[in-house]
Amino acid sequence: MKKESVLNIGFDDTDSPTGMCTTFLAYKIVDLLQKQKTEFLDFPKLIRFNPNIPWKTRGNGAVSLKIKTKNPSKIKNQIKNMVSKYSDTKNGANPGLVFFESDSIPSQFTKFSNLALWQLINRNKAKKFIKKNNLDFFYQGNGQGLVGAISAIGYDFHDHTLELLSYRKKIKFGKERKISADSVKIMQEKTFPYTFNSFDTKKGRVLITPNGPDPVFYGVRGENVDSLVDATKILKSNEKLDGYMIFKSNQGTGDHLKNELNFETLKPYASGTLCGIVSNVPKITKGGHVFFTIISKNHEFWCAVYKETGISIIASNLIIGDEILVGGGVRKASKNFPRIINLEFIKILNLKKNLLKSNPMCKKCNKKMKSKGQNQGFQCIRCGNRKSIKITVEIPRKIQKQLYVPEMSAHRHLTRPLQRIGITNKVSKFDESLSWFCTYRN
Repeated sequence: MKKESVLNIGFDDTDSPTGMCTTFLAYKIVDLLQKQKTEFLDFPKLIRFNPNIPWKTRGNGAVSLKIKTKNPSKIKNQIKNMVSKYSDTKNGANPGLVFFESDSIPSQFTKFSNLALWQLINRNKAKKFIKKNNLDFFYQGNGQGLVGAISAIGYDFHDHTLELLSYRKKIKFGKERKISADSVKIMQEKTFPYTFNSFDTKKGRVLITPNGPDPVFYGVRGENVDSLVDATKILKSNEKLDGYMIFKSNQGTGDHLKNELNFETLKPYASGTLCGIVSNVPKITKGGHVFFTIISKNHEFWCAVYKETGISIIASNLIIGDEILVGGGVRKASKNFPRIINLEFIKILNLKKNLLKSNPMCKKCNKKMKSKGQNQGFQCIRCGNRKSIKITVEIPRKIQKQLYVPEMSAHRHLTRPLQRIGITNKVSKFDESLSWFCTYRN
């Protein structure tokens, strides 16, 4: 009798800007495997890696599955065929698939995954990793998807969320998505704080439906399975869906901003945080974007805050001497600017007093005195009272010592929303009854 083995399956880059979706491939694979009575050991994992990678599609997410099987060779061949079938290679997808047979994941996988969260990793590095560790793999195109495939297997959760992704029937791919905005708003109100970023009440905008031609109809992010399943019962649409699957994810964890940026690590497309002192007066451009510099460890760094984030007004109110912690991604140098950190948050640690020299006040008339000329002091034009020097006035600050994050509509997949600040989700009970997976047979 064949002994059961644990098989980890990682895959990425099966989609393109014009179609398909890596999570949809996962949904089709799980559908196939559960029909074969395969034992799943955990939720499918949807891991979002460095969001600043220039060739990423949408949220730069890779997927991994962990199963028990007596026939790993058969399953490997089935999945290779499915990757070929459901990858949009004609439009630029570069799918990568990696298998690793073990219940425990070695540290070299985790180190590789941690780098993929905040740096740019060349696909050749992934190919060398595969060769060194003698892994079973498959890829098409240039093999860029191998980076995410390895990283998804190696990812180690310290905090997590869940996302329920519902999928459309093939006939609806590329068609307009129609969902009741009121039902999304009600769903958010009823499931708060166990779901997040579903409806932007400021803009009256639905945030759970993607805009592209991919097979996803909507995605609800939250903290536990029950809340996500409840959400599907509140949402209203006339479209008949194919089914849904719940992924364990690092979305909403701020995972990509855990590493410190410095003079050595400030490379193009890197993500991370930087603590420093504001060193110039913020400049507001015609489009409403704000640029300023900070000094950190004797080096000066440029920062940019775009109007769309909703925190450009915060940046514009910074003054020289403010101590701040910022997080974001590094944009490569251009003709006009050196490398710039595009900010995803600003945390104000200390505010400098905003002191201004002003003409003295006449206490008798309660009016500002006028200058009599250079080095001649000041005089009240009403009563003639005189003062010799200017006074120092403290201007109240319009910002406070606190964390400022973008408006909900401007959040990236990994952005930690305010309602998750201080929350660490370590345990989600995995239910082998497949309550996390559902197909509608209609």
